[in-house]
Amino acid sequence: MLRDAYPCYLASAPLDTGKELYVTNKYTGDVVTRVARAGRDDVLRAIAAADEAFDATRRLPAYARQAVLNYVVQRVTERHEELSRALAVEAGKPIVHARGEVTRLVDTFRIAAEEAVRIRGEWTPLDISPRADGYQSIERRFPLGPCGFITPFNFPMNLVAHKVAPAIAVGCPWVLKPASATPIGAILLAEILAETELPAGAFSVLPCSSHDVEPLVTDERIKLLSFTGSPEVGWGLKTQAGRKRVALELGGNAACIVDAGTDLDYAADRITFGAFYQSGQSCISVQRVIAQRAIYDALKERLITRAIQLKAGDPLDEDTFLGPLITEDDARRVEQWVDDAVAAGARVLCGGRRDGSFYAATYLENVDAAQKVSCAEVFGPVATLQPYDDFAEAIRIANDSEFGLQCGVFTPDLNKTFYAFEELDVGGVVINDMPSFRVDSMPYGGVKQSGFGREGVRYAIEEMAELKLMVLNRPSQL
Repeated sequence: MLRDAYPCYLASAPLDTGKELYVTNKYTGDVVTRVARAGRDDVLRAIAAADEAFDATRRLPAYARQAVLNYVVQRVTERHEELSRALAVEAGKPIVHARGEVTRLVDTFRIAAEEAVRIRGEWTPLDISPRADGYQSIERRFPLGPCGFITPFNFPMNLVAHKVAPAIAVGCPWVLKPASATPIGAILLAEILAETELPAGAFSVLPCSSHDVEPLVTDERIKLLSFTGSPEVGWGLKTQAGRKRVALELGGNAACIVDAGTDLDYAADRITFGAFYQSGQSCISVQRVIAQRAIYDALKERLITRAIQLKAGDPLDEDTFLGPLITEDDARRVEQWVDDAVAAGARVLCGGRRDGSFYAATYLENVDAAQKVSCAEVFGPVATLQPYDDFAEAIRIANDSEFGLQCGVFTPDLNKTFYAFEELDVGGVVINDMPSFRVDSMPYGGVKQSGFGREGVRYAIEEMAELKLMVLNRPSQL
């Protein structure tokens, strides 16, 4: 299924650097393939190539950019199962969910193809006083320049697409560093892009160390740095980035409020998926369930019943729901955080067990809010449960976090819907569903420690474009 070795891509062309990055099967732990590993000099060469290519990419007509994006849609669709199985192996993602991610990658490129031909501007009258009589303006967005992208391991195809596809749509060349644990998806995407009519040097995909990627952060030829990953790394990169634009998506510990009157079976189904999909390795994974006291016990019973039925095992098994965490060290960390919470008085409702790199679907209650399973980002299959009496109290509990990415609210009350929308300190409020819901066209991003800037194709295009103003004076009319 996987080849013995893959090149990296520098200035739109495959490159064997002579150095190797080993990629493991996250289920078995075995090395399954090797990827050419780039060094600092390769990163600098890629930046230089992108800088040189910008004059060509910015002049590509919209139909040409759209054609590139549509070609990716076609080729990924043709290779859907190949990419899905590669993702299941390198990321440990259950195959049914891997297919879902590849389908979302197709969606993201399809949306970008549509947006490529509708990057609009605006006409504004300026004659607001006698001194501006005869003046008007046109505003238009132009591509910003070479972009640098750093992506994480948990969605190694679609999170790459969310950076790459908007850049192609707007006309920006780019250099990508994929996660070292999961580089194959990005390399396969580069292989497809190399078949297109993109100008030479328009893209590079360089698996490399955090040290060697440093020029992508500091070099002034890179005009935008877009990073998805941990807050510790992301804020550190921002301090190094100098004058370039920076977009950060840094995760969260998403809350989900369940109000009285909610269909509890539906809510339990959606929360179960949101808490344990991807083994909790999602920045909008359900981590804190806040339920109205009158329905707390009934919801808790339903959540436990569903959690203990989830099958863990080989990601290539069609029935597997819980795959391994990305490393055994990560599973040990989750184990330690749960043990710490229990020592501080928490009660395990289900799960609470580690088996190698697997951790069982776990619910906890009576959790001290200062415990890491509550206040930090677990990035594992663990969620806490707690009751509330007053809806405003539930909002305060949800807001009591350093993070603010998305929040889910199940309620039949329209007034509470708008109250939650107005009062929750997050980037997105999802009504009557889990906070883990995302459609690839919507604006996506957070506040507080969750970062700033927005993804979602149209919104990422705006981040990658410069608004330019032309003032037109017509002192006399015909």
